Amino acid sequence: MSHGKDPESHHERPLLRFFTSAAGFWKGRSGRLSWPLSMALIAIALAQLAIQYLLNYWNRDFFNALERRDAALLWSEALIFIPLSGANIALAVISVWGRMTMQRKWRQWLTTHLLTFWLTKDRYRRLKYVSGEYQNAEYRISFDARIATDAPVDLAFGLMSSALTALVFIQVLWSVGGSLTLVVSGRELTVPAYLVIGVVLYSTAFTAIMIAVGRNLTSVIQAENQTEAELRAAANQIREIGEGMPAAAAEPEDHHNLWGALRQVLLRWRQLCWQLMGTTMVSQADVLLAPVFAWVLCAPKFLAGSMMLGELTQAAAAFVMVQSAFNWVVDNYQRLADWRSSAYRVATLLQALDDVDRIDSTAPLPHPSQDTCREGPQ
Repeated sequence: MSHGKDPESHHERPLLRFFTSAAGFWKGRSGRLSWPLSMALIAIALAQLAIQYLLNYWNRDFFNALERRDAALLWSEALIFIPLSGANIALAVISVWGRMTMQRKWRQWLTTHLLTFWLTKDRYRRLKYVSGEYQNAEYRISFDARIATDAPVDLAFGLMSSALTALVFIQVLWSVGGSLTLVVSGRELTVPAYLVIGVVLYSTAFTAIMIAVGRNLTSVIQAENQTEAELRAAANQIREIGEGMPAAAAEPEDHHNLWGALRQVLLRWRQLCWQLMGTTMVSQADVLLAPVFAWVLCAPKFLAGSMMLGELTQAAAAFVMVQSAFNWVVDNYQRLADWRSSAYRVATLLQALDDVDRIDSTAPLPHPSQDTCREGPQ
């Protein structure tokens, strides 16, 4: 089966091989659904951003009215909040439907593609004659294909929303915060757009820390997924031996493989635990410190009387919004690692199936009776 590309390039770049196949969802007949769904998700993201923008200004007006003890304005703002919150909730619900529909349809397309590729021309039987990472193909087709299509939809939707949020709310920070004048060694120093500078420095620091702490997370998740697949395969092998005709007893080697697979699963799980402890520490510290850092930056102007309570809360909320947008990597580091691991496993299976078509086509396939249930990838 020819793919019109140099197969060696795919072996050097497994994720390119994954995208070459997965992008087929946006082509042909499936594109009639995938493209409208994609456009709908973009429209939902824009509508959600508009509501967040209006809520940010509502936050300012509400707390300004509270500071002035203006009861009439408070009730007016409370009435405005009802449709805004209703629209926000409705859009969130619609967003879940759109993302999960996209994920379900993409998974259906990719899984159908993988199964067809695997079964056609008896490739599933020829796999044992090629080298490569293709162990537990059924696990890669069922489990890894799901994550490989679920995560990109959420990640892409979140990244787009974060980019738009950063663009919009940086303008809010710029206009509300303005410049900050400091006295350093008896001289006045003016820092323009100081809240924007503060959020950029804060987000950059936490992103760098997360990348450093979680640099091995992808490889650990990939190893853990592989050991889970091997444990399932070892257990299935013993079950198939016992259910065979005639029924047989598993060999000591089969028992050894099963217990060895379990030990590897527990070892990899412990390694994953340590990695997630580190990334969780960074992400939780980020969530807790962001609003406090914003309040500290706004405090000098508030105490000097140049910033009202409503503007302080508006600026703090905008700071958190921009910080969250900039820290998209921090918030999604584990999900990115999960996706990369699963996409790599799907890609290496595709590469192995590519290699099946390059082996000697005249080599005879073993007779079906020779493919016993106890044989597996070598």
